[in-house]
Amino acid sequence: MTHEPHGQFLPPDYSKGDESTVGGYAAVHARPVALEGRDGMSYSLEILADTTGERTPTQRFGAYLLFVRWSRTGAQRAEGHVESEFLAWGATEEAATRSLGAMKLEAARQVLDALIRARDGETTRRWLDVLPDEGGG
Repeated sequence: MTHEPHGQFLPPDYSKGDESTVGGYAAVHARPVALEGRDGMSYSLEILADTTGERTPTQRFGAYLLFVRWSRTGAQRAEGHVESEFLAWGATEEAATRSLGAMKLEAARQVLDALIRARDGETTRRWLDVLPDEGGG
């Protein structure tokens, strides 16, 4: 019986893409992009696509970014998410996701921060701000 290793480190394979883009990073590192949002929380980033309802052949599918927010304390688990509107389009799901995959990581971070700002307003709360103080408050 063989056992599969858990959490195996795979070295980056730079022949698979440009790690400064969303799709390239995921291909090079064989894992989703991880970002810190303006709220101080950790987010994983995935590109998803869906039908748009458009009848034009080049815009039948739209791709968008899904940011999964991870817990800061306790067991590592997903605590919520935010998602963008369609940011790229294509005749196929693959074409739309490939197009959005070319987005630079910094642009994806700006999308995340705008979504957090829209959700929370202009106030920025870092994760330390939400922990109880030592006096039990």
